[in-house]
Amino acid sequence: MADTVLAGSGPAPAADAGAQAAPGAPPGNSSPASAGAEKGTPNPVLQGLGVGCILLAVVVLGFVGYLYGLSGVQEARSQAILYERLQAQLAQIGGIVAPLGPTTPGTPIAVLDIPSIGIHDMVVVEGTSPENLTLGPGHRRDTPFPGQAGVVEIYGRRATFGAPFANIDQLRPGAFIEIITGQGESTYTVAAVGNSKERIVDPAPNKLLLFTASSPVVPSYYVEVDAHLNTAPRPSLGVAHEINGPELVLAGDEGALVLTWTWALALVLVSAAGTFAATRWSPWAAYLVTVPVALVVLWNLYQNLSALLPNLY
Repeated sequence: MADTVLAGSGPAPAADAGAQAAPGAPPGNSSPASAGAEKGTPNPVLQGLGVGCILLAVVVLGFVGYLYGLSGVQEARSQAILYERLQAQLAQIGGIVAPLGPTTPGTPIAVLDIPSIGIHDMVVVEGTSPENLTLGPGHRRDTPFPGQAGVVEIYGRRATFGAPFANIDQLRPGAFIEIITGQGESTYTVAAVGNSKERIVDPAPNKLLLFTASSPVVPSYYVEVDAHLNTAPRPSLGVAHEINGPELVLAGDEGALVLTWTWALALVLVSAAGTFAATRWSPWAAYLVTVPVALVVLWNLYQNLSALLPNLY
């Protein structure tokens, strides 16, 4: 009888022990499912705001890179094309001659050299709007052509699109300026350097005025170089009777605002379409289609944004 074991007097089965311990189990032993429920899921609104802020930062940094990097490459390419075109016209190759009077904005009209500040074979185009000055220095259309009788005005950028006039404030009286047009070569001598706060008073009848922004950061006023014509003045074939607001000194092109908003909306739509496609189909395929389209939209957006900035900047 001593060896007989009573039913129920032994240790409880493991399953029963687990069942009894479950109600009083410490939090550390909770199941993975309950832990996930405690942490919760990410807020889609916050996620959207985060992605939007990142995209905005990328667009802003890209615009800075465009202004101070890619715009210079764009201007250098334009200068190379315009120089070849003007050289052929000056040599009268194909019977085409360089313009001698008012012409279409953006047309190359002269070659500028200022050896003392390193300007050589720089093409001057007709017009001083922000769009014209992406190509290089621009001739103000309501003034005579370089070398002609009267007061000639040429604008150039200080910081962006190659910054062709970045150093004209370093010119000193006596420095030489050479300009070649379809009428031949003309030379000027710098007489004074001033700005819109300290205007130059010079009654000389035949002279050249160069303008650029006062600063490569915040262009609050402009720099002005005054140079006298040394060679005999050429006859003028007339000037434009009026110019538009964006062609004035330190003016931006407000007309580009509508296109700026249009391209900004296009960028939002392209980004949204690319994100949706990446979640529905293969991400690589979606990016392969979306990225080239987004780059084209960004390029046009940046060009229109730059047109809103002062033309001398």
